Amino acid sequence: MERILITGGAGFIGRHVARELLANGYEVRILDSLVEQVHGDDALAIESGASLIKADIRDPIAVARALSDIDAVIHLAAEVGVGQSMYEIARYVGANELGTAVLLEAMIKRPVRRIVVASSMSVYGEGLYQTSNGERLQSVRREPERIKKGLWDPIAEDGSALSPVATPEDKPVDLASVYALTKYAQERLVLIFGEAYGVDAVALRLFNVFGPGQALSNPYTGVLANFAARLANGQPPLIFEDGEQRRDFVHVQDVAKGFRQALEQPRAQGQVFNLGSGRSYQIKEVATALAEAMGVPEIRPEIMQKARTGDIRNCFADISKAREMLGFAPRHTLENSLEELVLWIRGTTAVDRGDAMKRELEALGLVS
Repeated sequence: MERILITGGAGFIGRHVARELLANGYEVRILDSLVEQVHGDDALAIESGASLIKADIRDPIAVARALSDIDAVIHLAAEVGVGQSMYEIARYVGANELGTAVLLEAMIKRPVRRIVVASSMSVYGEGLYQTSNGERLQSVRREPERIKKGLWDPIAEDGSALSPVATPEDKPVDLASVYALTKYAQERLVLIFGEAYGVDAVALRLFNVFGPGQALSNPYTGVLANFAARLANGQPPLIFEDGEQRRDFVHVQDVAKGFRQALEQPRAQGQVFNLGSGRSYQIKEVATALAEAMGVPEIRPEIMQKARTGDIRNCFADISKAREMLGFAPRHTLENSLEELVLWIRGTTAVDRGDAMKRELEALGLVS
């Protein structure tokens, strides 16, 4: 029986990955610092059958102890959030980049057969676009002056309109936030280490993960959790720009299975994969659908018509590579999963910190 170390394994995604591995015959050890912003009252809610080492990923002694007799690693430990990363820079670089470096150094003396690291769709910046004549553009950025005027969509060099299309793994990265920079650093550190030391290394670029168990009181977590916290407290979801930006929402159970597949599939070695649903949704439509599912359709989203520094307009996943090489086949759509999510929301406490997050970003000049 293989022993798997999951860093960050007490978090939202980590708990589901642990459950998936335990159900498939693995032994699971978790290393997690149990950060209050993420865990709140669920700090000790780890999966039954898993063991826990409470420690920071930057603690070399604790990391070395966690790696003892381990066969493979799933590296999820990270600070998460585009907006917060733009002002808590040292915190994000420290946890994400230095934390990964400490883990890899410890693995030199305690080698494993494979490490799978959680990267992020944020590394792409804007997703892939095409022109009206079908030409695909690998690198598109929005002009700050257009954003200030409320012209949210990127345009071609000749000023013509562009259409977003599914983003594949070979699109060049374009790091638009501190968070994106640190996730790309994690990804590259792991892949470089794997090649140098003969350790199988795989990177999974996660899109917007949702599902039961996400921290509802952390305003820098997933957008669905933010909307749920607002609605549960009778407040409208806060949406930057005009709400027509498009994202890919993938269920956490599908993501957990994707991690297991990346751990098991020999052909995955040295590869980068998108883990998304392969679907795209307008953000304002998602907010409206969630309000209806929660029984408060009268609470309409607040469209702020303001942009947040570091945000992108459109990005959704091309998952054909993961389908072909990993056998990744998402079973849960946003549409058929909202009822399950709402049942969980009703059984938990959601502290709405959305207004505080907005004020904090505005005070720092990160909303315009």
